[in-house]
Amino acid sequence: MKKIIKLSLVCAVLLSGMSTYAIDGKDDFNLHVLKGNGRYITFALNQTQKASLSIYAANGDLLYFENASGKDGILRTFSLEEFPTGTYFLEVDDNNKKVKYEITVKGDTSVLSRKAVVL
Repeated sequence: MKKIIKLSLVCAVLLSGMSTYAIDGKDDFNLHVLKGNGRYITFALNQTQKASLSIYAANGDLLYFENASGKDGILRTFSLEEFPTGTYFLEVDDNNKKVKYEITVKGDTSVLSRKAVVL
């Protein structure tokens, strides 16, 4: 019984910590890379309720587009398993700002840059 209570407490602390991290942020536009797991990337757009998300190939070809929305922010996970090795760009446009982030796919991993790429 004690193990179940301890495990429940640990889970509650971890989940509340992830939730706080996902919605924390004081700027008008924040992207937080939450994790990269193999060919999956997960990120949160804090204090952004509506935004257009696009993924472009390095040559500028549009590969994916979505109008995303969320009450307290936007949380997304993308599978890049079908993407060949290379460099891609995630573009986020919330009608006030347009920002690009670099995605690098190599082998069995993908990495989303934490800082915006100059447009």
